[in-house]
Amino acid sequence: MKEIATLAGGCFWGMEDLIRKIPGVLNTEVGYTGGTLKNPGYQDVKRGDTGHAESIQIEFDPSVVSFESLLNFFFRMHDPTTTNRQGNDIGTQYRSAIFYHSDEQREVAQRMKQVASDKWGKPAVTEIVPASTFYTAETYHQDYLEKNPDGYTCHWMRNW
Repeated sequence: MKEIATLAGGCFWGMEDLIRKIPGVLNTEVGYTGGTLKNPGYQDVKRGDTGHAESIQIEFDPSVVSFESLLNFFFRMHDPTTTNRQGNDIGTQYRSAIFYHSDEQREVAQRMKQVASDKWGKPAVTEIVPASTFYTAETYHQDYLEKNPDGYTCHWMRNW
């Protein structure tokens, strides 16, 4: 059995590079979700007016890694207390968000957001919203940091 998780937390390159290495993650794909424009591309989303966030869609095996474990990882790899910003990336397209696919995911997300707030020592601003259409990003964005090991990233693991 497999499940889907959809997360946004800044530039999708760095998120994908870290998340793909988690045991139980079967596949990752970067793209855009949460906005109103149909079939957006990078040139559209980078303007910051489509409502879409750079996101990662994760296919995972819940018998190996739970959604809660993925969120624990997610909240440590980016700063969920900054609004519309991660590192040098600024704009709504870089917001922190969990796009849930079930009521169970929503409940886990709400609980883990509070855990993150406690651990960071200030409120997490991460949006928790229903998943909507996920638009796959252009091919050159997929596995970007594998293809370009010295490419830009603002993601790293923090210790709690």
